[in-house]
Amino acid sequence: MAERKATNKYYPPDWTPAKGSINKFRGSHPLRDRARKLHEGILIIRFEMPFNIWCNGCNNHIGQSVRYNAQKSKTGMYYTTPIYKFRMKCHLCDNHFEFQTDPKNLDYAILNGARRQELRWDAKDNEQIVAEDKEVIKKLATDSMFKLEHEVEDKQKAKDVEPAIEQLESLQKRWKDDYSFNRAIRKTFRTKKYELKATKFADRSLLKRSSLPLSLKLIPESKEDSKLAKLMKLESTKCKI
Repeated sequence: MAERKATNKYYPPDWTPAKGSINKFRGSHPLRDRARKLHEGILIIRFEMPFNIWCNGCNNHIGQSVRYNAQKSKTGMYYTTPIYKFRMKCHLCDNHFEFQTDPKNLDYAILNGARRQELRWDAKDNEQIVAEDKEVIKKLATDSMFKLEHEVEDKQKAKDVEPAIEQLESLQKRWKDDYSFNRAIRKTFRTKKYELKATKFADRSLLKRSSLPLSLKLIPESKEDSKLAKLMKLESTKCKI
């Protein structure tokens, strides 16, 4: 790829500007091998997997964002938006799968060769904001009674979420001073870091004095352990004469 992006290009001695571009003179396409099927309406592109799938040929899982060399071709139109089809070969077997853009649902559809791993959820059940459907928008513009009912529902929804919004606003005011908030967090972190460093140094000193391995992990001292240790007295088991 480096030679394709280089600014210095080789021009044969028999080429002149009157003969057009160097690609036209050599009878080649600027996209090189990617345009080898352009006469069939197919362009080779790098296609990134839009979601997780299962290959129907080898039943292996293929993760989202895995890239393939895909054959891109135009199959139709959705109003003024073109619909494209992508055909590619699985890198784990000889199976081919095809995808197609779905402008209506702002998604991709699997035509054949694979099946989608369902990780989708209903936005309404997840308490997320759901964009209005085109039919609903059209009905709002033409049906006055439906618009009135829709406004009543919107007011009720706003009333239901009002406490949560007020709580978010209070939290936002509390965190408005980002510098002070960050400074407090960094100060707490530094103090904790110094405490851990001092504890580690004390533990290493104790292990060295006790001739114990330095890899031994000591647990923090408690008041009960300290009190019990002071009550214990070590004496020799041999009787004194």
